[in-house]
Amino acid sequence: MNLQQNSPPVPRLAVVVPVHNETGNIAPLIAEIRAALQGNITFEIIYVDDASTDDTPDALNKVAADCPELRILRHQTCSGQSAAIATGVRAARGSAIATLDGDGQNDPADIPALLAAFDGGDNPDGLLIAGLRAKRRDSWVKRLSSRIANGVRGRLLGDDTTDTGCGLKVFSRDAFLRLPHFNHMHRFLPALIIRAGGKVVQVPVNHRPRESGASKYGTLDRLAVGIVDLFGVIWLQRRGLNPDAQDVTPDRDAP
Repeated sequence: MNLQQNSPPVPRLAVVVPVHNETGNIAPLIAEIRAALQGNITFEIIYVDDASTDDTPDALNKVAADCPELRILRHQTCSGQSAAIATGVRAARGSAIATLDGDGQNDPADIPALLAAFDGGDNPDGLLIAGLRAKRRDSWVKRLSSRIANGVRGRLLGDDTTDTGCGLKVFSRDAFLRLPHFNHMHRFLPALIIRAGGKVVQVPVNHRPRESGASKYGTLDRLAVGIVDLFGVIWLQRRGLNPDAQDVTPDRDAP
């Protein structure tokens, strides 16, 4: 894993964006993140390139030349979205974390509203603000499969979250680092936060069609890993919160 760009002053918010082969979405999305946050809060943007095989590294380096807020990390082997998010959160200097997908479907203009809900909570350290895509701009197959998956997951886990698949979320860095880390954990953040004694609040957000690149997930492979992970999280819930949870070893960075 390589870290580029000089360290800026300590920011309030870290925007963590995992990407894999998203060349065409790099510059437009970073410009939108900056437009949404500049003048309102101190922030950093952390892109974690999960071993892209296209021109994503070049696109990031090009933007970095004129974007002091941008920090670039790269996995040398493809490790998955959860590992990329964990890498970004661990590297973050901001105490509050905002995550969004790198495909441009999440709207950075929604980040201030989620951050305001986070700051207005009774216990921000145990609070997860989850985006709720009220009008999804996906194919009917994706919408249907997501509705079924969310219904099954919600019934079995009781995580009080309608749309766990939305990549736009705001949470405490410290709270995230105390959670058990495993592959695909990002899909179960609400259940893990609740298990740790926290609370989930949903905020409606915009959702946009993908303008560039291709989806990294298929319906069947997402379903297969989702079932296995679901039973793993149920196993965690039934055993309650480990009193030594704060000593959980973080994910190992990709070499």
